[in-house]
Amino acid sequence: MAISFSYFLIILLIFFFPLHNLAQNNGRVSTSSSVSATYESTPWLSPSGDFAFGFQKAEENKDQFLLCIWYENIEEKTIVWHANMSDLVPQGSILYLDPQRGLILNDPQGNALWRTDIVFGNVDYGFMNDTGNFVVMGSDSSGPLWESFGNPTDTLLPNQILERGSFLVSQKSEANFTQGRFYLRMLDNGNLVLVTQSVPSNMDYDDEYYNSQTFDSTNATNSGDKLVFEENGVMSVLKRNNQRQILTPRSIPSASQNYHRVTLNFEGVLTHYYHSRISDSSGWNVLWSQPNNICIEIDGDKGTGACGYNNVCNLGTNNRPVCNCPQGYSLVDPNDAYGDCKPDFSISCDEVGRGSPEDFYSFITIRDTDWPKSDFQLISPSTEQDCQNACLNDCFCAVAIYRSNSCWKKKLPLSNGRIDTNLNSKAFMKIRKDGVPGLPIPGSHQKNSWRIWAIFASSLLGSSVLVNVLLIGVFCWGFFHIYKKKVNVLRPTSHVTDSFCHSFTYKELVEATDEFKEELGRGAYGIVYKGVMSGGSRSVVAIKKLDRVAHEAEKDFMTEVNVISQTHHKNLVRLIGYCNEGPHRLLVYEYMSNGTLASFIFSDPRPTWSQRTNIAMGIARGLAYLHEECSTQIIHCDIKPQNILLDDYHVARISDFGLSKLLKINQSRTDTNIRGTRGYVAPEWFRTSPVTVKVDVYSFGVLLLEIITCRKCLENDESYGTEAILTYWVLDCFQEGKLETLVQSDIEGLNDKKQLETFVMVGIWCIQEDPSTRPTMRKVCQMLEGSVGVTTPPCPYNFSNTI
Repeated sequence: MAISFSYFLIILLIFFFPLHNLAQNNGRVSTSSSVSATYESTPWLSPSGDFAFGFQKAEENKDQFLLCIWYENIEEKTIVWHANMSDLVPQGSILYLDPQRGLILNDPQGNALWRTDIVFGNVDYGFMNDTGNFVVMGSDSSGPLWESFGNPTDTLLPNQILERGSFLVSQKSEANFTQGRFYLRMLDNGNLVLVTQSVPSNMDYDDEYYNSQTFDSTNATNSGDKLVFEENGVMSVLKRNNQRQILTPRSIPSASQNYHRVTLNFEGVLTHYYHSRISDSSGWNVLWSQPNNICIEIDGDKGTGACGYNNVCNLGTNNRPVCNCPQGYSLVDPNDAYGDCKPDFSISCDEVGRGSPEDFYSFITIRDTDWPKSDFQLISPSTEQDCQNACLNDCFCAVAIYRSNSCWKKKLPLSNGRIDTNLNSKAFMKIRKDGVPGLPIPGSHQKNSWRIWAIFASSLLGSSVLVNVLLIGVFCWGFFHIYKKKVNVLRPTSHVTDSFCHSFTYKELVEATDEFKEELGRGAYGIVYKGVMSGGSRSVVAIKKLDRVAHEAEKDFMTEVNVISQTHHKNLVRLIGYCNEGPHRLLVYEYMSNGTLASFIFSDPRPTWSQRTNIAMGIARGLAYLHEECSTQIIHCDIKPQNILLDDYHVARISDFGLSKLLKINQSRTDTNIRGTRGYVAPEWFRTSPVTVKVDVYSFGVLLLEIITCRKCLENDESYGTEAILTYWVLDCFQEGKLETLVQSDIEGLNDKKQLETFVMVGIWCIQEDPSTRPTMRKVCQMLEGSVGVTTPPCPYNFSNTI
C-alpha cells in the first residue's frame, strides 16, 4: 500500500510540473544541453525563475527569433542581453553548450551563426544566475570561461561592472536589435561618456553629449576606474583610490522589492529603470536618466544630432526624444521615425531667371525650431520680412531662422534639428508651391486658360447659332462653378496655424471612437472618449468632446487651439488635432495609459515616495512652462488630480490647459461663477482681486499636499473629524513637528525627512492667502529640486478662510 501511494505521488508530480522544471530547476546547464528557436521552446531558467536564457520571437517577423536573456517573471519579458548578430535567426536554429567550445548557435542546416569567444579550457557546465548573468564554467578554473556580464549589449544589471575600455551600444530601433549609433563608454582616462558613432565606420564623433567628469588630470588616482552597478541599485563610478562618485539619486527603491536595470535606449538616452517584483501594474518606472535634454546636448558638427537629417527633435517623457519631420518633408524610411527626412519637393537654382521666386516658393512658419549646424550666412540686423526675402531670393536657402533681430540662412541637409522653447525664434521653411495642395503651379493656370479660350473660340466659329448658344450657356455655368471652387480653395480659413496640429472631420472622429462608445472621463469641458485612429499606426488617442463650449465662439476656439498646439513640454499632454465643424468642437490628445493622478494616489497600495516626488516635480515644471515659457501665457485655472494624467512611465502630464477661456462663465465648476474646483480654488476668486498665475500656484500647493499624504483635500467630516480639511491638518502637523504623521507607514518617505520637510514647506508657501507671498512656479521648481533653499513659511490664513 505504501509503495502504491509513492507511485501515486510521483505520477501527480509529473502531471502537475513540466518535465523541464524537473530537469533544470537550479539554473545549472549541463554540457551538450540545447535550446531551440521554436514557439514551444523551453528556456534555461535561473534558480528563482527571475531570468531566462533562450529565444524570443521577433515582433515583426514571427518566423525569426532573437537569442537573448530576459526577465521571465514580469509580463513585458524585457530583454537585458542578446547575442550580437547582424540578423535574427530562423526558426529551428539550435543553441547548445559544447564541452570544448562553449555556446554555439547553428541554423537548421548546421551552419554556425554565433558562438562565445574563444574558451580556454574544458567546459564543465553553464549556469543561469539570479543576477541575470549566464556563465560558462570550466572544470579546472575557479572563474567563468565566459559570461554575459563581460559581454554586455545595451543593458547593465545589479552586480555588473563596466571596466575601462568597455562599452554599451544601443540597438538600431525599438524592434531592431542590430548595432545602433549611441555608445556608453568607460574611457581609459576615467571618464564615463555618452557619444554617437558613425555607422558602419565605427568611428566615434568627437563631441560627447554626457560626461561624468571623473578624470583628474592632476591626480591619476582620483580618476575613474570602472562603472559599478551595485546590488542595492546604486550606480557609481569607482575611482582608482577606491572612492566613488554616485550617479543615481539618493533615494533608491528597495532592490529586494524591485528589479533594477540601466539601459542605453535606442534613441541614445541612458536610463535607470525599476519594476516591482510583486506587481506588474506599474510597469517600468524611471529613476534617473542622462542627458537631461538629448535634443540640445548632442551638438557636434559631425553627424545628424539626436534625430536624422532634416528631422526635428522634441523632448518627450523621461528625457527621451521624439522626432518628427517638418511640414513638407517625409521620412526616407517610413519605419524609422528617428531617421532622415526628405523634402517632398525640390529646392533648385534652375528657376533663377525664369520668373519671380514668389511664383515658385512660399513659407511655412514654425516657432522655436532650429537646425543650428546648417548655417551658411548670418544677416544682422534684420527684420522678419527681410529675413524671409533673403531666403526667398537665395536658391541655396532652405530655411531661415529669425531671432533677436538676426537672420540665419540654412541649406540642406539640415542637421541637429530641435525644438527649444528658450529660443524664442521663428523658422521660415521654404516650400515649393507646386508641392502644396491647393496652390497652382506658377504660370500654368494662365497658359491653360488661354488654351481653353482658343479651343472654345475655334469651336464657336465652326458651329451653328443654336450650338453656339448651347455652348455659351454650358461655358458660363462651368466658369461660375470653377471660379467659386477656386475662391473657396484660395480663401484663408480660420484654423490655419503654424504648428503641426491636424484638422479632423467629425466623421473621422465618430469612426475613431466607434460612435463615442468608450468613455474615459468627464469634466467641466465635456466628455473624453477613447479612440483609435485609422491608418498603419492604429494609434490610440483621447478625444475630448467640448459640448459645453458656446457654438458661436469659433474664433475663440481656434485661437485657443492655436495657443495649445504651440506648447511643447514633456509634462503637458500633447494636442494632436481638433475638429471645428458646424456645431462640433472636439480636441484630439495623445492617450495616457495610466489614467489620472487621482486614481493613482488615492488607491491602495499607495505609490512609492520616489514616484510621488517625481510626479510633483513634473507638474511644477509643466506649470512653470505654461506661466513663463509659452509665447502666450496660459493660466490653467483648474489644477487638481483629475486633470493630471500619467503616461506609460508614470510621468505627470498636465491636461486641459488653455481651455478655461472656452468655458462659458455660467458653466464653471463652482456656484459663484468661479473657475476651478472646490478645495483647490484660490481666495482671490472670492474677492475683487485680479486673477493671475498665482491661482495655479495655490491649486498646486493643495495638490502637492495631496501627493505627499495620499489624502484628498476635503474628506468626510464623520470619518476624519478635525482632519477632514487637508491644509489645516498639514499645517497643524508642521507646527507641532509631527511630519511623520503625514506619511505614516511610508518607510521611504520617513527615511528622507529632509525632502519631506522641504515638500511640506513648499506646499504651505503655495497656499498663502495673499497671492503676493506665494512663490512663482519657477521658484517652486527650484525649491523642490533643492537648488534654492526653503525658509519656514508663515501661517497662510491671515485673512478669511475659504475652501
